[in-house]
Amino acid sequence: MTEASIIDGKGFAAGLRERVSRVAADFEAKAGRKAGLAVVLVGEDPASQVYVRNKNKQTVACGMNSFEHKLPVETPEADLLALVEKLNADPAVDGILVQLPLPSHMNEQKVIATINPDKDVDGFHVVNVGRLATGLPGFVPCTPLGCVMLLKDKLGSLSGLDAVVIGRSNIVGKPMAQLLLAESCTVTIAHSRTRDLPAVVRRADIVVAAVGRAEMVKGDWIKPGATVIDVGINRLPPAEGETKGKLVGDVDFASASQVAGAITPVPGGVGPMTIAVLLRNTVVAAHRNAGIGLDENAI
Repeated sequence: MTEASIIDGKGFAAGLRERVSRVAADFEAKAGRKAGLAVVLVGEDPASQVYVRNKNKQTVACGMNSFEHKLPVETPEADLLALVEKLNADPAVDGILVQLPLPSHMNEQKVIATINPDKDVDGFHVVNVGRLATGLPGFVPCTPLGCVMLLKDKLGSLSGLDAVVIGRSNIVGKPMAQLLLAESCTVTIAHSRTRDLPAVVRRADIVVAAVGRAEMVKGDWIKPGATVIDVGINRLPPAEGETKGKLVGDVDFASASQVAGAITPVPGGVGPMTIAVLLRNTVVAAHRNAGIGLDENAI
């Protein structure tokens, strides 16, 4: 039995950032300004701080402006909404990202709904959700779009393939299913209430695992030769002598890699794609906002 080939998300993301850099430089030459991404962070969540720092660093590295807004955790919701409206009106800002989760006194849906859909590079606004569902151009959440890029790079055309998405979140599961439908896959969304989940997964040519449960999907769930995209990132309890446990996905990599044709590792698979696609969405937004033509499929 041959072991699955590893889908190198880290390498693909590096290539995507290079393409974004070239497009961003071309935009600056045509528009007379840099594309700009505004990131808003409320509170001191350590994981969010690291994520925001990486976003800012990579935005600047790609030749775009990064506008960082850090607000104290006790900031009133009205103040955050006023900041979002200010960014909506700022012509230097092409993309707006409000880092989630927000403090408990803030309504996430209300905040997202305040973002101009044409600057919603996270693809969470209900208008962009509707555009995706009806096949209109909009912005798509970064993680599922990155997954589709990896799949098409590995498999070429996805037309006619049987795909199972495990997980039904608004951020990954649902948009992932919509994107696969748009690629003419036959799509099943499975979840915690699915009866005989292993049998459902076993039918699939493409498996996308996004449930947030460490190593839930076992090798004997996988159809031989299937392509497995593991969106999960979970930290196991530390083993004896370790200070922190290792990172694993939603798929049991050791057993699944013996059956699958191709698989993303954790870390180094889907994770690096998320910020790279965010940068791609930002430079696309800049072109749209400035009325400058761009072949969006080329990046």
